[in-house]
Parts: sequence; C-alpha cells; structure tokens
Amino acid sequence: MPPTAITNHIRRLRFEHGEMTQQHLADKVGATRQTIIAIESGKYAPSLELAFRIARVFGSGVEDVFVYAL
Repeated sequence: MPPTAITNHIRRLRFEHGEMTQQHLADKVGATRQTIIAIESGKYAPSLELAFRIARVFGSGVEDVFVYAL
C-alpha cells in the first residue's frame, strides 16, 4: 500500500503534550495504538471524524495537525 498524501505532526504534538504515548492518544480518541502508529507513519489516512478527535486532544485545528500534500 503506497503512503498517503496526508502528513501529520502527531509525533511532535505528543511530545509537546507531556510526552504522551501512542497508547494514551489512542485511548483518548477511541482508536487502537496500531491505528495511531499507522497514521503517524503516513501509512494510513484517518477518517475525518478521527482527525477531528485527534486535533481536539491537542487543542488544535485539524489543519494544525494534518497537512494534505498534492
């Protein structure tokens, strides 16, 4: 499966928010740790709803967390 055109700043944001683990983020947004790993590494693009939930955890807008690169 080719990487998605959506990149993100999740790793940086997790560390800026108290070195949050992938598991803690997954628990907060109702996803699995494997899903967070896949999103962080660019192997999987989150649903719009999950993208909003992730952004909300960081107190950010979706566009501050995710970048769509053509």
